[in-house]
Amino acid sequence: MSFSDLFDSGFKKRNESHFASIVRVAMADGVITDDERAFLDRLANRLDISEVDYKIILKDYAKHPINPPASYDLRLERLYDLVRMVYVDDIHGEAEDTLLNKIAVGLGFHAVNVKYIIDKASTLVKQGADLDTFVDAIKNMNR
Repeated sequence: MSFSDLFDSGFKKRNESHFASIVRVAMADGVITDDERAFLDRLANRLDISEVDYKIILKDYAKHPINPPASYDLRLERLYDLVRMVYVDDIHGEAEDTLLNKIAVGLGFHAVNVKYIIDKASTLVKQGADLDTFVDAIKNMNR
């Protein structure tokens, strides 16, 4: 096995773990709505999750622990990617708020601050902020 095979395998596992965490968060209320299902379909495609793995993860989502990124910067990067996906996918209104709040809590953001963080994150993404601008703005919200 080559070094690149090891890297690809690790990257694939990380994407599967990330996807499984999001599925588990989406299932926190026991239901995946049509909007959430459509988002999960697109997310699986973007994360290169095979159809077989997708079905396994959906069926056994409870077996997958939610593993939020350890560092705040990595949480912000994942939040940025996910908010952009929701924005690009034209999920709006209550469905957008519900989905993003669930995901943010699953990423490790404190439930008390989630609405504030999501409002700011959504505004930044809608304004076309790049990752660096996004991270700086979220980090400086309380200063």
